[in-house]
Amino acid sequence: MFTPYYRPRRLRKNEDIRRMVRETILTVNDLIYPMFVVEGKGVKNPINSMPGNYQLSIDLLIKEVKEVHNLGVPAIILFGIPKTKDALGSDATSDDGIVQRAVKAIKDTMPNMYVITDVCFCEYTDHGHCGAIKNGTVDNDTTLDMLGQQVITHARAGADMVAPSGMMDGMVAAIREALDDNGFIDIPIMSYAAKYASGFYGPFREAAESAPQFGDRRAYQMDPANAREALYEIELDVDEGADIIMVKPALSYLDIISRAKAITNLPIAAYNVSGEFSMVKAAAKLDWIDEAKVALEILTSIKRAGADLILTYYAKDAAKWLNG
Repeated sequence: MFTPYYRPRRLRKNEDIRRMVRETILTVNDLIYPMFVVEGKGVKNPINSMPGNYQLSIDLLIKEVKEVHNLGVPAIILFGIPKTKDALGSDATSDDGIVQRAVKAIKDTMPNMYVITDVCFCEYTDHGHCGAIKNGTVDNDTTLDMLGQQVITHARAGADMVAPSGMMDGMVAAIREALDDNGFIDIPIMSYAAKYASGFYGPFREAAESAPQFGDRRAYQMDPANAREALYEIELDVDEGADIIMVKPALSYLDIISRAKAITNLPIAAYNVSGEFSMVKAAAKLDWIDEAKVALEILTSIKRAGADLILTYYAKDAAKWLNG
């Protein structure tokens, strides 16, 4: 009988040794929880395609943020759905906009909660695209000016970090200049540097009411087939002054996360997007999988690929599972 000389199983014998040699450790400190805020009072609209997630009015948002904070999740990222939308997404650049008021309310009640704001226009425009429309497409440079206006209102409201997600060329430089020129030199930028035109965004578009009313976003979001282009986008954003680089989505783009980690020393964020979340939820509802085991395995794989921060709708549940 053949007797193996190398026996890797020696280091898998029981949970104690497995914990001791574990290479990747997922903790609550890695997590950022996305949240959706709407106008009104006492509003808690279930997002049908994202079980356990809601559109919340500011009063109920505060309660939810307190729960998130008590679970040890260090940060949230806010998405706003205004009462009225127009061609330029005017609510997004107003000091009295829905996100701006939500940030102020959070900071008034929980000043230690780290608040990141999504910087884009798709939730605010009546056409559902990520900026000003000219000749049937998003006008890049006009949108840069709008982004500069938007981040200043977020900064004045008390946002700790801004996260541009529209994939406009030059967006990081334009935002950095706007922040610095207005005295907000200490606010970091987490750039959606490699954001793909993915099919995994469907549930989010229900949650944020941001589906394009014509065409799609392939003219500015990246082709899912391209990897080298992602590295080019990342390098540009690093040069323009980004503080954190994001890859979105995460699960189908683990290779991009890994390659991003290899070319920059900046922290890498990855967005475990709505479609990834909802697929797990749907399979768990049918008792096809163990939800906690699969969700934590996915989050661990994202961290193993190189992500330092993970934006995930599983943040609350993951915090409970990780905290025992």
